Amino acid sequence: MGKIDRHFSRELVSIDGSAPLRAAAGLLHERRIGAIAVRDKGKVVGLLTERDLVACVLDPSPQSNEPVLKWARKKLPTVGSSASESDCANLMRDHNTRHLLVEDDGEIVGIISMRDVIRLMLDEKQFIIEQLQDYLYRS
Repeated sequence: MGKIDRHFSRELVSIDGSAPLRAAAGLLHERRIGAIAVRDKGKVVGLLTERDLVACVLDPSPQSNEPVLKWARKKLPTVGSSASESDCANLMRDHNTRHLLVEDDGEIVGIISMRDVIRLMLDEKQFIIEQLQDYLYRS
């Protein structure tokens, strides 16, 4: 089973929780990413995703100047960089999210997306297929 240690983004894009939602949306759009880490007093405390922004817009009284922290997901689990793609996929499924923060030694070091997990799974499957083909054709 593949480990995520080389497959997650170590460039953690983050925003202060007091920033307005409009600023977070702009950063997501500018960086072409689907989630952003949210900081409170310098510490990463959650994630804000495109889905969270949609929920805000659908709220009866959405405010683009509301603080990011109000809409951020704060109860998502984290994974270690030695986690497997299967561990990540299961957590994503169980917590209805497409992004997880990666933590090592108590510090957030990156983020992994469902796209990263799928890519790792496909690479692993392709490797197995090639090994089987090599075995079959050499026999």
